[in-house]
Amino acid sequence: MDYDVAIVGYGPTGMALAALLGQSGRKVVVLERYAGLYNLPRAAAFDDETMRTFQKLGIAEKVLPGTNIQRGYIWVNGEGEPLLDIEYDNPGRCGWPAQYMMYQPHLEDVLDTQVRATPGVEVRQGFTVTALAEETQGVTVTARTDDGAPHQLRARYVVGCDGGNGFVREHMRGGLDDLGFFENWLVCDFQMRRRVPGLPSFRQVCNPAQPISIVNIGPHHHRFSFRLEAGADREALVRPENVWPRVAGFFGPEDAELVRVANYTFRSCIVDVWRKGRVMLAGDAAHQMPPFLAQGMVSGIRDARNLAWKLDMVLGGYAETLLDSYQPEREPHVRFITEKAIELGRVQTMRDPELAKERDARMIAARRAHQKPDKLRYPALKGGLIANDGDLFPQGLVSTAHKTALFDDIAGTGWLIVAKEPEALGAMAQADRIAFAALGGREIAFGISNMFGAAPVSDSNGVYARWFDETGSIAAIVRPDSYVYGLARDAGELNMLTRQLLDTLNTH
Repeated sequence: MDYDVAIVGYGPTGMALAALLGQSGRKVVVLERYAGLYNLPRAAAFDDETMRTFQKLGIAEKVLPGTNIQRGYIWVNGEGEPLLDIEYDNPGRCGWPAQYMMYQPHLEDVLDTQVRATPGVEVRQGFTVTALAEETQGVTVTARTDDGAPHQLRARYVVGCDGGNGFVREHMRGGLDDLGFFENWLVCDFQMRRRVPGLPSFRQVCNPAQPISIVNIGPHHHRFSFRLEAGADREALVRPENVWPRVAGFFGPEDAELVRVANYTFRSCIVDVWRKGRVMLAGDAAHQMPPFLAQGMVSGIRDARNLAWKLDMVLGGYAETLLDSYQPEREPHVRFITEKAIELGRVQTMRDPELAKERDARMIAARRAHQKPDKLRYPALKGGLIANDGDLFPQGLVSTAHKTALFDDIAGTGWLIVAKEPEALGAMAQADRIAFAALGGREIAFGISNMFGAAPVSDSNGVYARWFDETGSIAAIVRPDSYVYGLARDAGELNMLTRQLLDTLNTH
């Protein structure tokens, strides 16, 4: 084979997957039909779990200059009365602020630089994939360049990250579960010339006459999106002279430059098969969702994180059936988020004035009764390679004798057994400890003595003491993507979980 993995598509999902696989030492090629980076914003936000992935790649600090930390998210009615006021955690479960607003071209520049600096990763832009032919040991990929010249290469696996209209989804010929919620929006992006007092940073205007979404997309850019009627004249709407009157109540040409206007029809659909043999889908190629939870790009990067370590293990000698856990883990997670985004979208874009009045009265009454909205928690992973938990393992500050840092920077992000105290590890069977170490696994224990030798590891801000108490566990086995494989309530259960994991991986 020429490569371990060929990735089709070089948006954030493809970039993240290439960087993660390259970080693991795999030989990767990325094929992208466009000659350069898209260089215009599309996604607007990402969360603390995504930043944890950037932390793993060593680019978190480089990403920050293109972001704003978002403290909250407010919904108002047509008269400007608050209907819903959501506060984001800071920090979130993954040790970073729970919501970042971003300028996507900056993020892609950072990811692109990281990918190109990673040994073993090759990026070929201006290559349009035209055929995939699976063989016993790999896949032959045929592409053509802009001048029509044909090219072929062979890779052990192919991942389509080329979007909802991309070649790989079409090649797999799977079915599509269309959830039936799609709308046309006019998206207007502005580069700010100066600060405008009172400009909303993250607001949904639930006006039945004209639903509007207002978001900052990084330190120097702002986006206004307007829900359009089905028969709207799309060519006329995108003309600058027709855009400025829509935002006149907030700012004018002296305050900002209009840098992008686009008609965008979001979709709500999930592909029924994400893997056929050696070919897989990730990101928008596998699922598309409404923008109301800002989870589209984020979900693609979760796909990349889930796939990367599994492909790495399979390429390292474990059976290909390990990849069977990819869709059973990721699809229910994506479906939950998509359905929640649809639910919020239907509330926000309600066009019937009487129904909107009822909605307003109900939501305002809840606010006056001091009923805070429930914090949205995404579901744990179920099925797949999960024993009994499947939730994200938290990340807090921990300390050794030499430094204080976020947990992943101290412990690493391979297979981990994390114990509340050293005694929990003492009862483990020696053969299992050796086998776990052979996975690249590490044992971490909070307390005076631990697996770092003489250097103690302490729970600097109490995140782990609280978490172990809340879960009623003494130890956790954590996967390379920071999801919990299983929780152990006692030493016997830890032994059982470790043996179960080793048996499952050896079977695979």
